[in-house]
Amino acid sequence: MNAVFPLLATLAAYLLGSLSFAVIVSRGFGLADPRSYGSGNPGATNVLRSGHKLAAVLTLVLDAVKGAVAVGLVQRFGAPYGLGEGTEALVGLAAFVGHLWPVFFGFKGGKGVATAAGVLLALNPWLGLATLLSFSIILAFFRYVSLASIVAAAFAPFYQLLIWGAGPAAIAVAVMSLLLVWRHSANIRKLLAGTESKFGRKKPLAEATKTSKPSKPHKARTHP
Repeated sequence: MNAVFPLLATLAAYLLGSLSFAVIVSRGFGLADPRSYGSGNPGATNVLRSGHKLAAVLTLVLDAVKGAVAVGLVQRFGAPYGLGEGTEALVGLAAFVGHLWPVFFGFKGGKGVATAAGVLLALNPWLGLATLLSFSIILAFFRYVSLASIVAAAFAPFYQLLIWGAGPAAIAVAVMSLLLVWRHSANIRKLLAGTESKFGRKKPLAEATKTSKPSKPHKARTHP
């Protein structure tokens, strides 16, 4: 098999993943850059802190779609070029890595939850649904998006190995899961400290962005 086509597909997937829709959508709606407030993470959860629910939903959907599209294009058009399951797994991983380190946005990207979900749904819809179900259950019980993301990421490789076995997809899923958990290291510390924010708890944008200003010194009164 000509190695050029897998490399081109991987590069294209990385560039697609590098489209940070949290930033793009926020700009389209005239909102503040999501990297400038809240957690500073360019993702749907942080965009939601702006108070604009539609922008957050669009960010979530588009971040998932780019992961699914990267894999789907190889599935649909890759066979004539010798692109099989190995390339599908590779482009899915490349799109995910692009989201984490986007070339178009100074290599400062999000945590990859939505993009990983899109990749999983395209690689194996049943694996994607099982992972999303795990995420939903944890979120419903504990109300922590970060905890739900970490648990779902931890379970995904085991679902793949136990039900569908090893292979290129299993390797890609395992690498994505490890990276996703690593990207949540700050959230893990907050969870352990009991300071992590719960889903649905509103935090005004002004409160998230304001910085404390030093108080002005009082002038001593002079008596005539």
